[in-house]
Amino acid sequence: MLKVLIVEDEDIIRKGLLYTINWLSMDCLVAGAACNGKEGLQMILELSPQLVITDIRMPEMDGLEMIEQAQKARSFRSVLLTSYSDFDYAKRAIGLHVFDYLLKPVDEEKLAQLVGKIRAEVEESETYAEILGITRNKAIQDLISWSLDKNPQALGNGYVVRTIKRIKQYYGEKLSVESIAEELGISASYLSRKFKESTGQTFLDVLNKYRIQKAIALLGEGSLRVYEISDQVGFSEYKYFCSVFKKYTGMSPTEFAKSTKQVVCQIGGDGKEATEP
Repeated sequence: MLKVLIVEDEDIIRKGLLYTINWLSMDCLVAGAACNGKEGLQMILELSPQLVITDIRMPEMDGLEMIEQAQKARSFRSVLLTSYSDFDYAKRAIGLHVFDYLLKPVDEEKLAQLVGKIRAEVEESETYAEILGITRNKAIQDLISWSLDKNPQALGNGYVVRTIKRIKQYYGEKLSVESIAEELGISASYLSRKFKESTGQTFLDVLNKYRIQKAIALLGEGSLRVYEISDQVGFSEYKYFCSVFKKYTGMSPTEFAKSTKQVVCQIGGDGKEATEP
């Protein structure tokens, strides 16, 4: 049900909208009504409506200023009520992210059509946000924001710096601390110890995190299948890739891929679903 707030200083129009419009037939709930922009702003902040229907010219604060102030703290759609004398003003206001306008007196059929469009947009955005809620998973957020681009001086060891460069360059190939240590002409135990001292993590942990970070980006694109991504980011065994992915994100790569595909569908894209073979 769409939560609506009405802001109108003319008593007869405000009450007409409140009591003569069949809001339930439009699957709407009128959460409140304000008689000026200042009161409307306060109610928007308190009630968080999804739709604000407001007059333009009102005492204390006009409708456009109210919308501008409220949008700094809340997300909502807004519709302007206007008379013919303010018609050009209303059209210009649409450029300020106002959804649309309605002429007074309000035609209920036109209002219903407008509300239907707004509801569809709200539902789409909420579905999008819900699916993308997977990225609000703290583990995924941390992994996405995690970076290997550290100041070399902060690492304090040249061998560690060179090891990290090799991870970034060759993460899609077979890598081990032993092979890198041999290439650098040092012992694997020394490199492992210094790597842990400098980064706070083991070589394998950093390598796998970097690989999964790259996998998340590829899954988000939706152009490759999960097993193809597994190979591309350096996992020779698909099952091991799934196990590592779940360890760092809390979900399987297929779950992540399906969620990403749903987002693409919701916003009209044509990405291909990444699935298991």
